[in-house]
Amino acid sequence: MGKPTGFIEIDRRDRRYQPAADRIVHYNEFVVPLSDREVSEQGARCMDCGIPYCHQGCPVNNIIPDWNDLVYHDDWQAAIEVLHSTNNFPEFTGRICPAPCEAACTLNLDDKPVAIKTIECAIVDKAWQEGWIKPQVPERRTGKQVAVVGSGPAGLAVAQQLARAGHQVHLFEKADRIGGLLRYGIPDFKLSKNLIDRRMAQMRTEGVEFYTNAHIGVDIPVAKLRTEYDAVVLAGGSEKPRDLDIPGRQLSGIHFAMDFLTRNSKRVQGSYVPDEDFISAHGRHVVVIGGGDTGSDCIGTSNRHGAKSVTQIEILDKPPEKENKGLTWPNWPNRLRTSSSQEEGCERLWNVASTEFVGDEQGRVKALRYELVRWERVAGGPWTMQRVPDSAGELKADLILLAMGFAHPIHDGMLAELREQAGLTFDPRGNVLGNTDGPQAYHTSVEGVFCAGDMRRGQSLVVWAIREGRQCARAVDEWLMGRSDLAR
Repeated sequence: MGKPTGFIEIDRRDRRYQPAADRIVHYNEFVVPLSDREVSEQGARCMDCGIPYCHQGCPVNNIIPDWNDLVYHDDWQAAIEVLHSTNNFPEFTGRICPAPCEAACTLNLDDKPVAIKTIECAIVDKAWQEGWIKPQVPERRTGKQVAVVGSGPAGLAVAQQLARAGHQVHLFEKADRIGGLLRYGIPDFKLSKNLIDRRMAQMRTEGVEFYTNAHIGVDIPVAKLRTEYDAVVLAGGSEKPRDLDIPGRQLSGIHFAMDFLTRNSKRVQGSYVPDEDFISAHGRHVVVIGGGDTGSDCIGTSNRHGAKSVTQIEILDKPPEKENKGLTWPNWPNRLRTSSSQEEGCERLWNVASTEFVGDEQGRVKALRYELVRWERVAGGPWTMQRVPDSAGELKADLILLAMGFAHPIHDGMLAELREQAGLTFDPRGNVLGNTDGPQAYHTSVEGVFCAGDMRRGQSLVVWAIREGRQCARAVDEWLMGRSDLAR
């Protein structure tokens, strides 16, 4: 704790954004970083608590007080070593993680937590700029080969850790580029894709071999991987979107959010997307159904297309402006949050249940009918939804984007083949069944086949995917070698 009175003397400062009018005309990142001196001052605000609850809040268990103190003392090179000891890709989490560590910070009791996410991002960006981040090539090779299916954050973390342990790692991705939803699901204005390419270059030197347009279970039988590799890791995402089965669902102009985002990202990144396949919000009244991060990304993308209006609806209650710290801290609180995309322009509505899509004579959607709802709970029982009488309404909409989350991984293809041929089992939610502790950690019901990330735990955060990837890599290494020196 370099400055015991820092949290008293120094106010919280965070990164700011370019003005909305300037940033909605491009797809580049628009965060304006703090200077090194300002970041060091923010590091001085860390109290080095006796019980650092930020560790509890961070899924990868970042050693936050240590690198806060190192930044305060201008030892940035040591800071990146500490940061990388728990997190393979802090440039990803420093940009798109919601920062549960800050919610758990002791200073959040006064609504002024340490700017942990900003400090994290500043450390790794400076480390790349200074050339401190280099490939970690293993001194010896084990002779073991591992196939990793899926190149999102879980798959990348698994692959990098296993390569550093000396195994030969082949990573398979069904899309034309590496990155999973980091590549195409998250807009470029939130995460520049050169960050993925830079990590890929490091990983190639470390020994990871990448294969794109390789759809396991469709182009390549999963049985082939089980035969040719000593272990297989399933690290695909949770890609089965939740649908909205109400009258009018067959109308054109109604799309899953990820279809909208992926096609836009491909064009932004230079891939050819035919006009007939592209989904444009230009000049349209857009309604986004779903209040989460994916819905927010749809808002930012629609505004950049030049939408005439954007409305986001959520079936749940409007969260409180401020949480009750005595009931929530240090856990992640339910409170009203406004994303950078929402700040750029949209109307937000709560307690809205969609009842019907209304079409025109050409079979295209033109409106959304809805009713208001309220949520009630009796004697500590489950929450139930009640329709509000005489509350029906209609929203003008000629483009509707379904952003209600994802149910489970897609079962067709690879998972169906494993289930039929080897008895792969699923949990009650449809995810691949696998524990995280014990001698069978991250092992599926199929011998030699492991699973990590959203495919195992369900739709979650990038930081959880990295955690699971790291822990799964250790489990694979232990299974192959009888022991492991990889960090969890």
